[in-house]
Amino acid sequence: MLEEHDLYPQAQVCLLSRDADTKVAQTHATAERWRRGEFVLGQSGVAAISEPGRPSKPRLVDKAHLPKRGMQSKEERAALIHALCHIEFTAINLAWDAVYRFRGLPSAFYSDWIQVADEEAHHFSMLRDYLKTQNYDYGDFSAHDGLWQMALETAHDPLVRMALVPRVLEARGLDVISGIMLRFRESGHHDVVEILTVIQSDEVGHVDIGSRWFHYLCKQRDLDSEIVFRELLEKHMKNYIKGSIDRVARRQAGFSEQELDYLDGTG
Repeated sequence: MLEEHDLYPQAQVCLLSRDADTKVAQTHATAERWRRGEFVLGQSGVAAISEPGRPSKPRLVDKAHLPKRGMQSKEERAALIHALCHIEFTAINLAWDAVYRFRGLPSAFYSDWIQVADEEAHHFSMLRDYLKTQNYDYGDFSAHDGLWQMALETAHDPLVRMALVPRVLEARGLDVISGIMLRFRESGHHDVVEILTVIQSDEVGHVDIGSRWFHYLCKQRDLDSEIVFRELLEKHMKNYIKGSIDRVARRQAGFSEQELDYLDGTG
């Protein structure tokens, strides 16, 4: 018989782990143990966590001071891959934070976000391994902290978190990744395209997980999900720029037609 352990302290360990290799290894190991039934949803308390575990580099800066990213040089391409790598690393922390911070939800919620953490760790490793083939590594370029700041802003309520992190910030990746893939394909970097193809497929699923739990929580509270989504976006992200979105990917990720019209500015 397997010995059962409280999941939450282990989620906290993964969240607070500072070394990138260690965080990835702990994430994969914890996900596998959860799938084997070695953890239970225990009664341990929730500590206030304002900073996740992350290495001393990359240096976090304002968006205005980020390095130039593009396709014109090896360094610009590496900076672009590094930016994606940082998003994936932060996404590992976001997934573990959801597991650790939000209690009293169905077991399926924790299964979903542990799966997300596991897949984000794989994405991070693929992108980092590619950077190394170009004689760069994670931390060689500066980055920004916008994703984690939104985690703090939504820490009080899983409904708000599901609305604004997966369905807004992470969903934005669904809108832009096809264009990034096209640029790498046209420049002959097919190895990068292969990596991004995996990430694109998984990220639709991750945003869909956010959509499903957002709708679950709205239904539980007898709220209209479309009205709530608009209200939260207008309250927390007043500067959100409506415009071109990937309607096909977002439909697959659980967005309604009314939400899509609102997001692209036509409704």
